[in-house]
Amino acid sequence: MTVGDITPGTVWAVLIEAARSHADREAVVDGRERLTYDTLAAAASRAGMAMAAAGVHKGDRIALWAPNSARWAVVALGAHSIGAVVVPINTRASGAEAARQLRRTRSRMLFVDDGFLGTGYAAMLRAAAGVSGPDGPVVGLPDLRQIVDFHREPDVHITSWTQFLGCAAKPRPVDLSAPGRTVPPAPEDVAYVMSTSGSTGQPKGVVLRHGQLVRMYRALSERLRIGAGDRILGVTPLSHSMGLNAGLLAALLCGGCYVAVDVFDASSALTLIGQESITVLSGPPTLFTDLMGALSDGTNETYRPPRLAVTGSTTVSTGLLDRISAELGIPFIVTGYGLTESAGTVSARHPTADTSAAALGAPPLPGVEVRVVDAAGATVDHGIAGEVLVRGFNVMSGYFEDEAATAEAIDPDGWLHTGDVGMLDAGGNLRIVDRIGDMFIVGGFNVYPSEVEQALSQVQAVGEVAVVAVPDERLGERGIAYVVPRSGHTLAETELLAHCRNLLAGYKVPSEVVLLSEMPRIASGKPSRRDLRELALQRQRG
Repeated sequence: MTVGDITPGTVWAVLIEAARSHADREAVVDGRERLTYDTLAAAASRAGMAMAAAGVHKGDRIALWAPNSARWAVVALGAHSIGAVVVPINTRASGAEAARQLRRTRSRMLFVDDGFLGTGYAAMLRAAAGVSGPDGPVVGLPDLRQIVDFHREPDVHITSWTQFLGCAAKPRPVDLSAPGRTVPPAPEDVAYVMSTSGSTGQPKGVVLRHGQLVRMYRALSERLRIGAGDRILGVTPLSHSMGLNAGLLAALLCGGCYVAVDVFDASSALTLIGQESITVLSGPPTLFTDLMGALSDGTNETYRPPRLAVTGSTTVSTGLLDRISAELGIPFIVTGYGLTESAGTVSARHPTADTSAAALGAPPLPGVEVRVVDAAGATVDHGIAGEVLVRGFNVMSGYFEDEAATAEAIDPDGWLHTGDVGMLDAGGNLRIVDRIGDMFIVGGFNVYPSEVEQALSQVQAVGEVAVVAVPDERLGERGIAYVVPRSGHTLAETELLAHCRNLLAGYKVPSEVVLLSEMPRIASGKPSRRDLRELALQRQRG
């Protein structure tokens, strides 16, 4: 394959075009490892050749179970160079969860960073799926032919990074009759099988294609006015669509730079933002609350405010937007909405300094349709909450080899039923209210946890809040609010409840507020409502 042998509208084509236009510009920074577009393209091409030498063909799946790094980007882009499909696995996944993803996708290769934060990924996998055997690195995963470690020394079942790359220089026999020969992908080819977060039920594999991703994140970059001079801080895991596509891919599309962060520490991140001249900071609300907490703990002489903050992933309060502007000094703030099944993005607000309630709504990206419907499937009026339905080029092809789940999620007219509750205003701006499954009923009245959470977030000392429900004999259900105070602040349940009574109808006020030092989370970093409900039930049982 020559450098010119590419198909427009693919992730690989994006890299090659960027290397042609911005050869000497920094593309990926990872500590002391700094890759220009030219060196990134060369490294990815070599990784692709090494995969081909190991027998990986177009359409085969290779998995990455490692933190954000330059090598993560090199492997993923290298896989795209030969038409292979990337299966990202969250670093917080258990061995059993990783084994399920590898087994479901029949991944042929797995790349890990063994020892990261003391985690032995290979050992976890073998414990969950069977020890190593003579025919492969893990007995219970017969399709997995090789595990490559980014930093560990090789052993009989582990290939080192150096050994892996060395395969690219070795001649190999080519089977011209093989149905999946090594050729670059086309726009309609699969780029990723992304795992859903698994907050409810078993995670599923979301099939996303090259063309839809390139189109979506080119449109998003244009709306956010991200350009060649921008530098994006890569805090959100590359196993998550926001980190992978709104981070790495968006940077490549505009000739910007992706600065990888493997372990998030708020104080270190503030320093890095200044040192690396970060201009775009994106992530869930917790990212910004942690940064504000670290900044208030002391002076940070290197911190310089980015020009743009992008937050979503869950419901956002106007109080948080006010604080991002005032405390972090970021002039432009964007809210948006998306889910893995919609290629990660549905809507995004134009960059604005507005932190009013209007800033919580965002228009869909071009080519994306949104409806809000009631329980019977009828479209509701503007300002009325209902389930959000999405249709357009960004909707997934389906769940990997799961026709039943796909048919349940996407109706015959092509509408993706998101399971999220939202409302549209007269201008077509979408505002997310909650998940359908998170809503609860108190004395016959619907309560959306996000409304209660936004009320509590207005209290200056509140760092993070999540509201769940437990059964109640008299009311049917009642709300419990879990609150993590901001660093250096104290809170009292009585004052928080009094604050809610001033802002909310009586049935929406939580029955109690529980203070936590840390919020339990699911793999994507969102608060784990399942764990919080279990904690509430344990308290209820006494």
